[in-house]
Amino acid sequence: MNAEELEKFKQLLAAYDQALRLQRMRERTIATYRQYLWKAAKHFNRCPDNLSADELKSYFAWMLSRYAPNTVNVQVASLVFLYRHVLNREVKWGTIIRQRSPKSLPDIPTREEVHHIINSVRKLRFRIFLLVVYSLGLRTTEGLKLEVNDVDASQHRVHIRNSKGGKDRYVVLPELTLQALRRFWKTHRHPRLLFPSPVFDAECNRHPGGSMDASSVQAAFRATLRESRIQKRLTIRSLRHAYATHLLELGMDMRLIQDLMGHEDSKTTARYAHITKTCRDHTADRLQVLLEGFVLRWEDQP
Repeated sequence: MNAEELEKFKQLLAAYDQALRLQRMRERTIATYRQYLWKAAKHFNRCPDNLSADELKSYFAWMLSRYAPNTVNVQVASLVFLYRHVLNREVKWGTIIRQRSPKSLPDIPTREEVHHIINSVRKLRFRIFLLVVYSLGLRTTEGLKLEVNDVDASQHRVHIRNSKGGKDRYVVLPELTLQALRRFWKTHRHPRLLFPSPVFDAECNRHPGGSMDASSVQAAFRATLRESRIQKRLTIRSLRHAYATHLLELGMDMRLIQDLMGHEDSKTTARYAHITKTCRDHTADRLQVLLEGFVLRWEDQP
């Protein structure tokens, strides 16, 4: 876009940021909406403050031919917010594009497949991280933000802070995971983080590094999945899905799983009942059974 349009867009972006913060959006949402507003501006090569219905239809049709529905939904949401809360202009979005979420069920690895994937990861830090994500039912960002003080060993629980929707929750900490975290922490001894960036130097703890990079964990997971020859379409998020599904199969009450997963709506948790047919009454110590027979490998591979 030319200099005039770029300056106008920068002013619009500043107002967009302010409106997002006034609506109490979370930092991650703000960053995502900004990214998608830039995407629209680059596509049209001008400030996207006066797009016509036909332009929007053409743009969304182009996106649907190249991106997943959820990606298109985020782009729509970012523009809806712009027009409603910044430009104060109502657009008949329903006549332009219908926002829908796919109803497909995710692929779920078996307990044996999960154990195999975790132990096949070459780097120890990624191996421990995936173990924590699976055995605590965490989102990737929740795992990366974990701090030493979040772990309550005496109560066998972990405090998940400022999660989706800005909410906190407690999750049960299996003994195997607790022991793995203790042993892993001794390999880096970061004063605050459980999963610090590997560039952190324990001797320079006055200037501790940041959390481990999410993209590096994802790359390690994809590489391991290729080597394992498991044909299911899996991501790190699949471990969270597996956590809920496997606990249902072990008989845990769905309401308890909803609390552990941090789901606000019980319908979100209930979809896992479509994956397993073994929803029975909750019995004690099912979380310990989740990792029964699993022996964590500790050495790195070259």
